[in-house]
This record gives sequence, structure tokens and C-alpha cells, in this order.
Amino acid sequence: MSILQAKVIVNPVAGANATYRKWPKISSLLRHIGLPFEFQYTEGVGHAIELAREAANNGCQFLVAVGGDGTVHEVANGILLSKDLKETTIGIISTGTGGDFIRSVGIDRDYVKACSSLTGVKRRLIDVGVVEYHKNGQSHKRFFVNSSGVGFDAAVAEISNRLPKFLGGTLPYIIGLLKSLVGYQNKTVTISVGDKVESKRILSVVVANGCYFGGGMRVAPLADIDDGLLDVITVGDMGKLELLRVFPTIYKGTHIHHPKVETAKTTRVKIESAEKFLVHADGEFLGEGPVSFGLIPSALSVAV
Repeated sequence: MSILQAKVIVNPVAGANATYRKWPKISSLLRHIGLPFEFQYTEGVGHAIELAREAANNGCQFLVAVGGDGTVHEVANGILLSKDLKETTIGIISTGTGGDFIRSVGIDRDYVKACSSLTGVKRRLIDVGVVEYHKNGQSHKRFFVNSSGVGFDAAVAEISNRLPKFLGGTLPYIIGLLKSLVGYQNKTVTISVGDKVESKRILSVVVANGCYFGGGMRVAPLADIDDGLLDVITVGDMGKLELLRVFPTIYKGTHIHHPKVETAKTTRVKIESAEKFLVHADGEFLGEGPVSFGLIPSALSVAV
């Protein structure tokens, strides 16, 4: 099989600017394995979406994201917004601090090994989530490959996304978590999961395609990225002290057995509330509710 010409999209500030320092070695590795490519640095939030969509629309069949989960999120969105999305494969060289998506899809965190896999023939066709939300009074749509959600997790994302990028991925998340613990108030929502509709007070709702979230937490331990279903993890009216006690169990995935945590599998979710609540996708803050989630099965080809 001939090796496809690749467009490599590099986020130089990913991993607390570590990607910029690593890129010369990564580019040498790519040349060494015989991958023909051209590359371009991203220049800000949303730029990777534009670059990926333009490349896919121009016939590029192999796009490689070099960065963290946010970079993967944007490159995937660019592919999914293109006219020939089924003709394009995404490759990933993880240089961020979270690495949640690569854990779910089965890509090595070691970028040397990840580079080597790019010239192989193995591809995994994964499902993609779709979230429709509101921002500045207007409706918007975004794809997500790993997870989306509302409530406490989105409040953490909103704070951490505003912090300087040189802090890296883990520290802003911890700062956002601590600040949200101080000020966050649970919300009363009406949530529709499939055909089931109920009103309840919630801390958070995570709609997951992959298992991991927040730098290795197994938020959705039963999720499968290509099973044609979304996993919905609803955390009920849990207080802050109770959340702190439960928090360590999230890394093992045993939090789903807590009496205030409910799980479900579905292809559609809708959440509404009289209160303002925030929305994130793949750890990127998006906007506000009301919100709906859907699924596109077998929508994205990933080099693994």
C-alpha cells in the first residue's frame, strides 16, 4: 500500500508549550519512517478546525494532529465538517497532558511509537457524538470524539480554559476544579435519555463516547468508542464534601455504584432547565443550555 501524503497540524502550545520543543524530533521521526507530509502550526483557538476542514476539502486523505485532546477535538471537527469526511483519516501524536482520547481509542502515549504506527494499515472506525448548544443567544453545533456534558464539569472547563496555556493541562484543570467547588451550585434540570424523561437536581451529566476524562479518570468505564451508543453518567444532587469523598473512586470507575450516580446507554439526550447551565465538549468550554446530544455511528477513521 502506498503511503498517503499527510497534513500535520501542530499545536505548539499544547502540553505547556512542550509541543513546540518536541516538534523538531517528531518531524525527524516522521521523515525517518518515510511519511510524506507538510505541516502547519495552529495560531489560536479554532484554527485547527479551519486548517483540517480546508485540507480535507482539498482532497487530503490523512490528517495528523500533534497536540493534546483539544487539538484532536478541533482536527476531528474540521474533518467532520468537510465535504468528503469518509475519505479522510485522522492520525494522532499526543503531546498534551491529558491524553484521554488516545486511552479510549488505543493509541500509544509514547510519541515515538505513535509516529511509527502512522505508516501502518490499521484503522479504527469510531462513533462521533454531536452536541447542540447555545452561545450569545444563538444555536450552535459541535462534534465530540470523547465526551461532552453539562453542570459541574463544564464549569471546571470554563474556568480552566481561561487560564494561561503555559500552565499546561493538569494544573488549569485542578485550579478550575477547586474554584468550581467554592462557587458551583447544583442545577434542577429536565433530562430526556432516550424515551425516559425526568426532572431532577444534578451536579453533572456526562455524555460519553470514550471511557476517560479529566486526565485519566474513568468517568464512563463501560463506554465503547465504536458500539453505536453514548454512555450517560448522571451525578445527582451530591454535595461538595460528598463529591470530594467520591472523587478518588472515579479513577477506578467504581463511582458508578454510588447511589446518587445513574448510568444509561442511548443515542440521544436532551437537557433543559430554567437555570443557566454550562456545556463542554472534549474538555473545551462551548456555551450554555438548553442542549441536545446525538450520535453518528462509524463516522471517523482513526489510525491506530
